[in-house]
Parts: sequence; structure tokens; C-alpha cells
Amino acid sequence: MNRLLLIVLIGMTLPGFAQKENRYLREGNRLFEKGDFSAAEKDYRKALEVNRESMKGQFNLGTAVYKEKNYEESAGIFSGLGEKNLGKSDKAEVFHNLGNSLLEAQQYEKSIEAYKQALLNNPDDLDSKYNLEYARMKLQQQQQQNQQNKDQQDKQDQQKEDQQDQQQNQDKQDQKKPPPKPDKISKEDAERMLEAMKNDEKKTMEKVKKQQAKVVVVGIEKDW
Repeated sequence: MNRLLLIVLIGMTLPGFAQKENRYLREGNRLFEKGDFSAAEKDYRKALEVNRESMKGQFNLGTAVYKEKNYEESAGIFSGLGEKNLGKSDKAEVFHNLGNSLLEAQQYEKSIEAYKQALLNNPDDLDSKYNLEYARMKLQQQQQQNQQNKDQQDKQDQQKEDQQDQQQNQDKQDQKKPPPKPDKISKEDAERMLEAMKNDEKKTMEKVKKQQAKVVVVGIEKDW
């Protein structure tokens, strides 16, 4: 599943821009083999600045960014290469790497299609055959997990809906209930309350009488 392909250049004498492009590609390959994928990426991008249509530059750039776990960009690069007019062998390698990028991005359906394209161009590619079956297994697991999540969410939604229905029914029943009647008091309690009221009234009258007894009327002498 982790097999990735890199285009390695054979030393050759080329004039002008091609020579400069290949110098960047060779340096990028050297850094890639050392495991310095970020530095290799920079050299591959420099090669593409010299020749934007460089199939070698695009292919190796896609491989480098894949190694940096930038699967979205690597998938975009290999997808673009897959649309170009390449030989069967090159097409097979492009679609194999595209399948790897999509597989890591958990886009299993698309990765399956990419591996199928790789095998159409190279039916003997055992790595693509293995990866195809692995992608199919991961897709099945993903679909099962999605179904479980959906079932769980549906169950939670149903429970919430049932609770709301129960609360609404309870509210309706509460509205139909007659208002509570005041508690009845026993005859003994009523007599005690009445006696207490009489005692309070008696005490109040005695207090009023005492206050009246203290009032002194002062006569006013006429001065005429």
C-alpha cells in the first residue's frame, strides 16, 4: 500500500532550460532519497518554474507532498497527470499513486477507481491489486461505521421525541386537573381558633380602657 514511485533521471547532456530543469530534479531526488521531503519539494517546484509542463517534475512533486501527508494536493497533482496523454506504463504509475493519495485521505470509493485504472494499464501490478482489495475492505468498514452512527443518531432522536411527547401529555393532563381544594380544618381546631380570637379581642379592649383611663381633661378658664 505504501509503494510510491519516483522518476529518477539518468545523467544526460541537455541544452538550456532542460539542463536547468534536470539539475533541480536530480537535486530533489537526492534530497528525497535522504528523507528530506520538504527540501525535495522545493527543488521539484523550482523545476516546474523552469518547465510547468514537466511530467517528471509534477510526478515527483506529487510524491514528495504525499510523503509530507498533504494527500489532498498529491491527489490533485496525480489526478491532473492522469488526464494527460501518457503511455500505459506511466499511466499505471500515476493512477497507483493517485489511489494511494485517495486511500490515505479516506476517499475509498475514489481510490478504488484509481487502482482499477492502474490495473487497466498494467494488469500485472500486484501492489495495485493488493491496494484495491484493501481499499474495498476500508470502504466496507466505513459504510458499516456510518450506518452504526446513523442508527445511533436515529435512536437518540427517537428518544428525544418520545420524551417531548411524554412531557406534552403530562402538561395536558395537568391542565385538566381541577384546582386543589383548601384543606378542611377540624371542629376542634376551629373552636380553638375562635377562642384565641376572643381572647385577643378581650386583651385589646382592656388595653384600650387602660389608655382611656389615663386621659386627663384640662378645663379652660374663660377670660372675659
